[in-house]
Amino acid sequence: MSQLPLFDLPAWSVSEITRYLHDLLGSDPTLQDLWVFGEVSNVSRPASGHLYFTLKDAGATLRCVMWRNAVIRQAFLPREGDAVEVHGAIEIYEAGGQYQLYADLIRPGGEGALFREFLRLKTQLEAEGLFAAERKRPIPQWPRRIGIVTSPSGAALRDMLNTIRRRYPLVEVILAPTPVQGEEAPQGIINALEALNRRAGVDVILLGRGGGSIEDLWAFNDERVVRAVAASRAPVITGVGHETDFTLVDFAADLRAPTPTAAAELATPDRAQLSPQVEELQLRLERALRGELGNLRGAFAGMRARLELHSPRRLVGEYRQRLDELARRAATAIDHGQELARAHLAGLEQRLISLDPLKVLGRGYAIVTRPDGTLVSSVAQVSPGVAIQVRVSDGQFGARVEHNSPEGEIDGRG
Repeated sequence: MSQLPLFDLPAWSVSEITRYLHDLLGSDPTLQDLWVFGEVSNVSRPASGHLYFTLKDAGATLRCVMWRNAVIRQAFLPREGDAVEVHGAIEIYEAGGQYQLYADLIRPGGEGALFREFLRLKTQLEAEGLFAAERKRPIPQWPRRIGIVTSPSGAALRDMLNTIRRRYPLVEVILAPTPVQGEEAPQGIINALEALNRRAGVDVILLGRGGGSIEDLWAFNDERVVRAVAASRAPVITGVGHETDFTLVDFAADLRAPTPTAAAELATPDRAQLSPQVEELQLRLERALRGELGNLRGAFAGMRARLELHSPRRLVGEYRQRLDELARRAATAIDHGQELARAHLAGLEQRLISLDPLKVLGRGYAIVTRPDGTLVSSVAQVSPGVAIQVRVSDGQFGARVEHNSPEGEIDGRG
């Protein structure tokens, strides 16, 4: 049996705990910039222009909302059952007390299929040991001959040649031209690597191309190309795409550079190298600058996170969704009011029917009129001997007054 606490813990209001979770999710950088893959359901786009939908998979569902200003920029809008990838941020919708994805970009799930194939191949080749650190070879400090595998017409070749010429013009460069994009690219890259490895004296090979989409760079994820890079006799430095682009050949290579230019720099020494003492001072200065830059980046990230935490955009988003909910409630209230009015009208109709004179006659009452059609409502309107007309529920008949007695008088007749 658990022991009760000595002091009562403070109780949170629903609003306080919801706001706390809202701020907690909003301060998590992972949840503020992520892609989510799933199947679309419950798509709704009200008159406000915002888009509401649900992402689901076999185990869970996630509510999503995309504001109108993002919807109008979309080239692709999902339909029920579509497999999509959605980018956005996870936050708490305080009025509803639930977390949801605020989307700013939606793309078909097909682009994610390539990435999943990338992950599958990476796992397979990594398990085979092709990416193991112990098989990486050092890059020669003073190469005599450098082989380059790239397109002869691309900017990557020009950048690498300019860099090599600037840093180490004494080295010999051998180009093995190949397509770097399209169906012919994988076999072309393999042939170029094999040709350079057959040449004696090639100390290092640069494999590079400029940036592009995952489809553009897919030749460098081809399993045959990755195996050829791993099997190369000469060390391989890759410089494929931009700094944020990673391909499978980067893991198989002996060294990965963020760009083709950086690959050429890593392959060559700088002719302007200074004395060891100057180099040591330079290294110390670089470490100090990196440390200071890291501190500044950390401080900047913290200030940015705090600023975004108090950004009015979140309140605007809350109010937008709240407005849609109020609009739905107003429509429901109008429908309910109309139903009540119809019921009231039906009640009035039943009352009118119950007051119908013919219905009254059916209960034993009669309508008496004089010969001129005047309705008799008082004994003062008739006298003995006067002819009268009597209407009952199923017809009428004539009669003659024999006597009349005002209310309260006693008829003295026998």
